[in-house]
Amino acid sequence: MKSKVPDSLGREIPFTIDGETFTTSDLSQKASELLRLAGLDPANYDLGELQGKEQPLTKRYGDDDLVEIKKDARFVSIRQKAPVA
Repeated sequence: MKSKVPDSLGREIPFTIDGETFTTSDLSQKASELLRLAGLDPANYDLGELQGKEQPLTKRYGDDDLVEIKKDARFVSIRQKAPVA
């Protein structure tokens, strides 16, 4: 699912969540809003941002944390709990 929200000049900032491309002109959003955009329930997932190229580090955000979205930012979902066999 793509979200396209152009700003007043028609610019869209691309970013990915779990490899799926989205665009926005709202450069600061809550982590929970970004998870919902990707079709995920913030009660079950946290948002992480991959920082760096070769061995990226993951910065983890809480649901109410404001996330600054930069061009080509890479975000991932992080499952909070999973059943154990």
